[in-house]
Amino acid sequence: MRAERSLKFLFASVFIAFSLSSCEDDPRNSSHASVSLDSIKKGRELAGVYCRSCHQLPDPAWLNAASWEKGVLPQMGPRLGIFQHQLQLYPASRSDRSLPRDFYPQKPLLSKEDWQNILDYYTATAPDTLPGQKRDKPILPSLPLFAAQPSGLRYASSMTSFIKIAPKPYPYSMIVSDAMRRQTFFLDQKLAPVDSLQNGGPVVDMLLSQNGLLACNIGQLNPNNGRLGKGDLYQYADGKWDLQPKTLFDSLQRPVQVTAADLNGDGRQDYVVCEFGFLTGALSWLEAGADGRFSRHVLKPLPGAIKAYVNDWNGDGRPDLCVLMAQGDEGIFLYTNKGGGNFEEQRLLQFPPVYGSSYFELADFNKDGHPDIVYTCGDNADYSPVLKPFHGVYLFLNDGANRFVQQYFFPINGCYKAMARDYDGDGDLDLATISFFADYAHQPEEGFVYLENKGGWNFQPYTVPAAANGRWLTMDAGDVDGDGRIDLVLGNFFMGPTIMHAAADWSKAPPVLWLKNTGKK
Repeated sequence: MRAERSLKFLFASVFIAFSLSSCEDDPRNSSHASVSLDSIKKGRELAGVYCRSCHQLPDPAWLNAASWEKGVLPQMGPRLGIFQHQLQLYPASRSDRSLPRDFYPQKPLLSKEDWQNILDYYTATAPDTLPGQKRDKPILPSLPLFAAQPSGLRYASSMTSFIKIAPKPYPYSMIVSDAMRRQTFFLDQKLAPVDSLQNGGPVVDMLLSQNGLLACNIGQLNPNNGRLGKGDLYQYADGKWDLQPKTLFDSLQRPVQVTAADLNGDGRQDYVVCEFGFLTGALSWLEAGADGRFSRHVLKPLPGAIKAYVNDWNGDGRPDLCVLMAQGDEGIFLYTNKGGGNFEEQRLLQFPPVYGSSYFELADFNKDGHPDIVYTCGDNADYSPVLKPFHGVYLFLNDGANRFVQQYFFPINGCYKAMARDYDGDGDLDLATISFFADYAHQPEEGFVYLENKGGWNFQPYTVPAAANGRWLTMDAGDVDGDGRIDLVLGNFFMGPTIMHAAADWSKAPPVLWLKNTGKK
């Protein structure tokens, strides 16, 4: 379970915004008609003070009333020192010794009456149900560009937590890690397994080099506040793996990504770590010392860091960071390297705290030389597990001064990742997406959607029938078989929370689905 989740952000046109200022005289929904208008007014004012102190002020219309009442607000109460209200005990982790002693306030920050006003505001003015997603184009059920190919890696109940098409001259074509087996498999160009490694925990990311790999071990997949994550270095020499890894750094809070760069210019390789965490976490960087040890520096002491890119944004020769934060105060942040290990934070985009941000990429869609942003939201393993009309893939254009404006949105329930590449070789960028929280009961095609760029911000959606048989947590793009075309590989993760069960048995799906590109080079 994860905690609930820019410039002022505009919803897609399919989502009808709702607020007290725009509703009719009586804002109350049918389920809470007895709530007084005075309580609603006071609740709105109080929410502007207390809810806004941690993240963007939530609009009641972002969720249905039941999600506010039964899910989100009981989780938020303890953050304000409220652990019980009207005989209802709120969930809190006060016995968790890994949390700071001052994580929860010692005393309530507001009275019971004021808290009830906030409850009334959200539960009485939220809609009973959220509107469904609407698309201007249906997802076509066939995609000639890709042919689904079997993999030689076969076993039941796969929990693929990492998948990577290895670049040349790496000795293998693909790398696959399974969280439950705690094992990494190495595949050749025909996707036959030729080697494997046993890992000390679930591996969710890797850095590859010719002489080995650095595995990002999350420690424990299920949400926790422990410092169980680490970076394990596996050496490769003379065609063999050293089976005893060297732990470069440890005591990390559920790290989900590790990126290498010399951040302070001392000639040694440092690491940026997205410590996603749970109630606590951090965006941190690990400074390499002359003795081979690493010193941890925190850039943002909050949970939810999920993806970071290292590049020189301002052309001053120093590596900067662009980072997606996915918990509470969701958004994309730029960390400008000021030298000497110091960074300056700038928010590029802000998203509502209920979005469930899941991934982003930098890509130049309009070919103006400035990086645009591909962004997905769809993590639904939180306190409001209902289908949400704002889940999907977004494109934000850069005006050249790092101001980003939404250009495109395609709704996909539970969207988890989107990769922009010129898959069909026609000179523009297309999008390949996966969903881990799709509407499996009614729209299983959402699990994999390919958006072909037709020009003029017009994208045609397709799917591959074989993709409906698995639940895809991971995806990578690259040339699997060396034919010069960009293929796709999807990783099946059969377990996990879901509100829409599929007809397919995910435990029987292969660990890897290879979508071989059959188009032009």
